Amino acid sequence: MLFRHDGTPHAAAYEEHAQHYPQPGWVEHDPAEIWTRTQTVVRKTLDAGGVCPGDIAAVGITNQRETTLLWDRRSGRPVSPAIVWQDTRTRHLCEELIAAGLEPLVRERTGLRIATYFSGPKVAWILEHVPGARAAARHGDLLFGTIDSWLIWWLTGGPRGGAHVIDVSNASRTMLMDLRTLQWDEELLSRLGIPPSVLPEIRPSSDATPYGVTSAEGPFGGSIPVCGDLGDQQAALVGQVCFEPGEAKNTYGTGNFMLLNTGEVPVASARGLLTTAAYAMQGRRCVYALEGSIAVTGAAVQWLRDNLGLIGSAAETEALAASVDDAGGVYFVPAFSGLFAPHWDMYARGTIVGLTRFTDRRHLVRATLEAICYQTREVLDAMRDDAGVPLASLKVDGGAVRNNLLMQLQADVLGVPVVRPTVNETTALGAAYAAGLAVGFWRDAADLRANWAVDRIFEPQWGADRREAGYRGWRRAVERARGWLEPA
Repeated sequence: MLFRHDGTPHAAAYEEHAQHYPQPGWVEHDPAEIWTRTQTVVRKTLDAGGVCPGDIAAVGITNQRETTLLWDRRSGRPVSPAIVWQDTRTRHLCEELIAAGLEPLVRERTGLRIATYFSGPKVAWILEHVPGARAAARHGDLLFGTIDSWLIWWLTGGPRGGAHVIDVSNASRTMLMDLRTLQWDEELLSRLGIPPSVLPEIRPSSDATPYGVTSAEGPFGGSIPVCGDLGDQQAALVGQVCFEPGEAKNTYGTGNFMLLNTGEVPVASARGLLTTAAYAMQGRRCVYALEGSIAVTGAAVQWLRDNLGLIGSAAETEALAASVDDAGGVYFVPAFSGLFAPHWDMYARGTIVGLTRFTDRRHLVRATLEAICYQTREVLDAMRDDAGVPLASLKVDGGAVRNNLLMQLQADVLGVPVVRPTVNETTALGAAYAAGLAVGFWRDAADLRANWAVDRIFEPQWGADRREAGYRGWRRAVERARGWLEPA
């Protein structure tokens, strides 16, 4: 996406890349395909916008944060497919770390919980299970990164001097970075058997000293500064201009992610949330956030389409769900990768309850949309308790917010207004803001606030009785999904 100074898109291009599921619980991406698709959409965007590379002020990157890969520093070839954030193959390693009493140390140092979600255990798995990977890492031949690191490395030259970096927001999701020092934690690296030589340099999210400049061989051509990098959920927080403590946003994508700005001091959660680095602008202290991560929301809609064939496209869900008054007593808990916040149950699995002969695909589609909303309520309740302040409204973004019924259901389930901005793709906008601030394209936060505008506000329509009855049913369904797998 290419953005103008007023924060509106000038041009954009989009392509899907393949999702691979080689075994139950495994989710993989092809890093080479991601780089190829990236080059394609950059060129398409420049063509669609009638823009020359020289017209671009700066480049920012945003990415699904915990997806993990290792690659050869000389050839650029990945040693294996990328292990996606939803992948659960590291469950046994996580169990071993918990049994060894490491959970309190991980929570204190990183703000995270020991879970299959995060990058550190994925790196350890690759080093242990991919033939030759550990020896190559010991010899200094391998580089680790999340997808931002991978793309920045290639954009800035790859094997010919590409920058091997990661910003604080992505580094904070590895389970390897100390939240207070913003440096790699030697003890955690040692416990996981990860050599420091594979790690990228941790940099600010917006840096006037660029990570590097685009190479002549890449899709932009040469010499454009690459100076913005944010994990997708932190990028959405920036795109929604949530720069003050107490401001929150919720992003609706493959999963759902609610972030609450807590200022320049990390706040520990007592309610199953994560403490994470939100962003660090050059020359300023890191800003932190509380995060409620939900593993499967939009991915459940994809499952209806790709696995069950109940819909032909995600766009069909709005009309189908609106054609019935409710879900007919059906609840769908899409715990395909276990349950994330606030439960953190890696033994949970997907569950559909309340089925009768009355149930048809419309009820299943509506139950899927309601599951997105109920999972968000669980996180919002935890966030209210941790922060000690009620949220008067919720800013929303991501592709799914175009579904008006989903947004109305969200307001009904929460009992607070849901505010949709004019630019839904605030994740990309936040990455653009980070890069633009670094080079002076935008001066400061006031410039960015001036760009933010409301498209629509969804007011709650359900009464309190209906809201609470529906939520009680949801909690009963969650209890039936929890602990389905038995510990090894």
